[in-house]
This record gives sequence, C-alpha cells and structure tokens, in this order.
Amino acid sequence: MLDPNEKNITSEKNSPEKNETSAHSWIARSFSSEIIRFVFIAVFVVLPIRIFIAQPFIVSGSSMDPTFKNGEYLIVDEISYRFEDPQRGDVVIFKYPLDTSKYFIKRIIGLPGEHLTITGNTIAVTSTKNPEVLRLDEAFLSHQTFGNVDIVLGKDEYFVMGDNRPASSDSRIWGPLKKEFITGRALVRLLPIKRTSLFPGSHTYLETNTTTTSTQ
Repeated sequence: MLDPNEKNITSEKNSPEKNETSAHSWIARSFSSEIIRFVFIAVFVVLPIRIFIAQPFIVSGSSMDPTFKNGEYLIVDEISYRFEDPQRGDVVIFKYPLDTSKYFIKRIIGLPGEHLTITGNTIAVTSTKNPEVLRLDEAFLSHQTFGNVDIVLGKDEYFVMGDNRPASSDSRIWGPLKKEFITGRALVRLLPIKRTSLFPGSHTYLETNTTTTSTQ
C-alpha cells in the first residue's frame, strides 16, 4: 500500500504546472545562451573586423566619376597597408588632412621620394632609383588632367588625384598626402549590384621612359 505522502510527491512531479515551468525554464536558458553567443561574436569577431580589418564607406560626390559614382557602397581593406606600401594606381580612402573628420577617396599618382611634375595634361615622374623621366599613360580616364605642379615628395608622402580631374579637390590643391592619414584601399564595391567588383578602380599604370640629357 502506497504511503499517501509518497503519492502526493509523485503526483506533484508529474503535474502539468510543473512541466510547464520546466519548459519555460529551458526556453529561458536557451535564449540566454543565444544572447551570450551573439554578444561574444559581436564583441570578439565582428567588432575587431569592423575596426581593424575592413569597414564600409559610401562614395559622396563626383570627384572619382566615372570610376566611382555618388552613393556607391564600398568595403575598405584596412589591413594590407600594414604589411605593404601603397602603390601607384591604388584607389585609397583617407582622412582629409585639412579636416580629419572627413574622408576622401582618390587615386595614388606619385610615390614617396619621387619628383612629380604636371604640365597641362602631362604627368612626369622621376626618382633617385629611376632618373629617367616616366610619363604616365592615363588613357583610361574620361577627363583630362590640368594644372601646373612641380613637387618632390617626402619619404612618407603620396600625391593623389581624383579621376574626375576638373571636379576634384586633391594634392594639386592641398598638397601631398602623408601615409598616416590613409585608412585603406577600396576592396569591394557591393552596391549597386550591377557594378559589384573586387578591387574596384585598381589600375596598373603604363609608363613611357624619356631619356634625359645631362648638361654636365
């Protein structure tokens, strides 16, 4: 014969109210576990990628037209330049030296240590490593270069210009860009979908050598 107290205990364990409470407790633990997992991924995976490796930017203005159009959505590679130097032809995003709260997007034309001259639509480059004059072929541009520039770049300075030369505020106006201001290079164009591409706008310059004569 069952002990009445034992019967009561058994009945209480199998009651619908007890089962429902257990189910709610399991759901709560599962939900809490998902929240913890989400926070962990956000803090230790997504956030470091967002801050140190890549971040999104939206193109504003027409200074890089037609290579980049107003409103295009880019992912910028922020890590490569920690291991290698920017190259001529790279499209870079950087803090505007005269107002670091603003970001600009331009193309690298001149590299550290180079002597760069712009006369009308002609860009010529010399350096201690290559004393011969290199004239840059920019047939890929839709707009001609204009200006009168004669500058020697420092060891950490770059000369940058927008592809839409008549509408670009760049090194022709405010001078060389120091490497410390460079955020990274354009890695992916995500939007618009029909223009999605990897390393958008990247260009390898054709350089024509012109032999110089010495007066010595």
